[in-house]
Amino acid sequence: MGMADSPRFAASSTPPSSSSTTGSTHTTPAEARPVESVPAKEYYSSSNYVSRHRTVGSSRKPASMDSASSDNPMAHSETATKYRRPRRGSHDDKATKPRRFLIDVEETQKLILEQEDTDGDFQITVNDMGPKVITLGTADSAGFNKYDIRGTYMLSNLLQELSLAQDYGRKYVVLDEARLNENPVDRLSRMIRHHFWDGLTRRIDAEGLEMISNDPKNRSKNTAPRIYIPYGEDEVYEYYKNVSAQKPHLKLDVEQLPEVITPKYVQSINEKPGILALAMTKFVDESGHETLKGVPFVVPGGRFNEMYGWDSYFESLGLLVDGRLELAKGMVDNFVYEIQHYGKILNANRSYYLTRTQPPFLTDMMLKVYDRLPFSLEIENKQWLAVALTAAIKEYQTVWMSQPRYDPESGLSRFYSEGVGMPPETEATHFDHVIKPFADAKGLSIEEYSRLYNEGLMEEPELDTYFKHDRAVRESGHDTTYRLDNCCADIATVDLNSLLYKYEMDIAETIQTIFGDSFETPFFSCYETSSLTEENRPLTTVHQSAEWFERARLRQARINELCWNEERGMFFDYDTRLKVQGTYESVTTFYTMWSGCADREKAEKMMVKALPLFEVTGGLVSGTEASRGIITLARPNRQWDFPFGWAPHQIISWIGFEKYGFKEEAKRTCYRWLYTITKSFVDFNGVVPEKFDVVNMTHKVQVEYGNVGVDFKFIPREGFGWMNASYQVGLGYMDRGLRRALGAVMEPNKVFKSRITPTEAPASSASLESGSGLAPELYLRRHSSIVIQPPDVTTRLIRPNSLRRA
Repeated sequence: MGMADSPRFAASSTPPSSSSTTGSTHTTPAEARPVESVPAKEYYSSSNYVSRHRTVGSSRKPASMDSASSDNPMAHSETATKYRRPRRGSHDDKATKPRRFLIDVEETQKLILEQEDTDGDFQITVNDMGPKVITLGTADSAGFNKYDIRGTYMLSNLLQELSLAQDYGRKYVVLDEARLNENPVDRLSRMIRHHFWDGLTRRIDAEGLEMISNDPKNRSKNTAPRIYIPYGEDEVYEYYKNVSAQKPHLKLDVEQLPEVITPKYVQSINEKPGILALAMTKFVDESGHETLKGVPFVVPGGRFNEMYGWDSYFESLGLLVDGRLELAKGMVDNFVYEIQHYGKILNANRSYYLTRTQPPFLTDMMLKVYDRLPFSLEIENKQWLAVALTAAIKEYQTVWMSQPRYDPESGLSRFYSEGVGMPPETEATHFDHVIKPFADAKGLSIEEYSRLYNEGLMEEPELDTYFKHDRAVRESGHDTTYRLDNCCADIATVDLNSLLYKYEMDIAETIQTIFGDSFETPFFSCYETSSLTEENRPLTTVHQSAEWFERARLRQARINELCWNEERGMFFDYDTRLKVQGTYESVTTFYTMWSGCADREKAEKMMVKALPLFEVTGGLVSGTEASRGIITLARPNRQWDFPFGWAPHQIISWIGFEKYGFKEEAKRTCYRWLYTITKSFVDFNGVVPEKFDVVNMTHKVQVEYGNVGVDFKFIPREGFGWMNASYQVGLGYMDRGLRRALGAVMEPNKVFKSRITPTEAPASSASLESGSGLAPELYLRRHSSIVIQPPDVTTRLIRPNSLRRA
């Protein structure tokens, strides 16, 4: 039973509003919101909520009622009880009056689980085989008039609302029917905005340490919470030592990192993993003493309970849509802190990630935040941006333009982590199939061989090569995929180099338009300056936009030369060791449109030749089935291959399509993805998972890491970081008709049956000059080398024109 089970399910994106009280003590009738849109904190926390609705004939509270019974709208004095029966003729059945139900929270929750949760997972889903109907009494009739709540969606919403009521200590509630049949698009968006972001927010300080220290990936015997402090951060070190002394129950171990962090050192602390300190701010506490507070950030969710690299970028897009500017700004601040103290934006802030970064998005992230900072603080904002820009330049030069990640022969960059041994954060048996042949050859168990190898007592060059590539795959964020299997450290991926092209353009434009075409930073060593001797290296460097535009032009030329395939109409990765172009068809070809690296002609060809390869029912698939190859027991599915789809690929593609004027394609592919999320949300008790099988339309995936975000009871509390963001960003692409269709959970092929036409390329480059297609003024020509960069016209995330410095 799905949406069809609910006769009152509204297709409209604007559910009927209720004239009844919302439960907020702060709203006036003129400002009242529809009850279904009121956040749970307001809806269930008001002490006046139930008492405003009489459930007995007399409004006077008998003196015999004690405090316990006063919370029970079903409890009546002996005098009031005799008047209950005659009130069966109440007027609560008027068609114009929204229904409100009087509910015993605990009893109703027990009943719904016993009757409907047939598989015992504490959720009401389409897989449960119960009758899918429960009867509730109305509030105005003191529970005498009964109405049926039917269907998976309404029953799962009821279960969720009961759980929220319990959170706020409510034993009895008067629940509006509008919250049970709420339009799913509005409900999910509201949950993300008011609940999920808060559920995913963390801080590393005295108040937040207990939550953030929890590490489900820690397989070592030492599970006590531990925090590592960067070298030189003495004040921070003393702060956490004081926290450890003041909160002995935490058993917090505080360690300080060495000045030089080597791969061998990182491996040496794998048996005592810990969280890595992030940015802190000073504030005055209640007692008037100055102390430190952690800068908050968002984690992906589930077993990923730390701040991740590229996840944070996509999460910040969702935060900005939802008006959470300070939280998004704090995530930029934490990235800057990581670059300053750990040398890179980390895969995540755990000790075992110290040698590994992730796809770079900092420049776009910092500019989107900067463009939303208040005008009244323009000087402070510019100072903030200068710090972030300095960090981005440092990361670009010392990480991506230095060996081993930079390949001077091709002029392109690669993912390459310099770790030692086996990645410790994986499941215990993850590498068994790799280790077994080597262990068998030595007559050892897998466990013993792994120990000897990790301790450097067993030399095996073939395994060294395997783990070099494995760490690079994890750094790429695409762990794992046959596209990068056992070769990633040699591959200049089209996605990474598109991101670095965007860095170069963003840095150039920012220096030119905001800093007067001159920006000074400390001297950062990279491949370009490796020939300078120590005494010839200056203390500072003055950057001008021309040099950065030139870097972008050169990278664009190398991408076009080495990665573009004219015949197949898309970009491929480049193998720097074999010096050949790859053949794996990946949706990352559209990164070139997001970054503005693709010229007009190539973008048009990708829309004609590449898009049909990746567009499936549920969105954009990561790669093609042909490229993935045959799946067998010995060659299982990989989660970044066909048939799986991921939020970052969807968002990147929508933005890229819109930049080049392919707005209908952006809407269509966006609708497919949002439909996949919405349908799963409706059918599976509000689930918002990490990823989807977008071909078979399911979140129940059989793949190496399973799926995160699906393990909850009664109600989802977090969703999943970048999935939440993709929904909030994606709604900005929906026009009124598409949003109504999405609210009715209409299949994409039905929605677009009358709208789809064969993909036609928009106006050619030549016609742009005559005024058709995208106007020439939308392109920014910043230097005589002519790097054409489409502007950021991302729906709902457009950079305000008023903030484009002349």
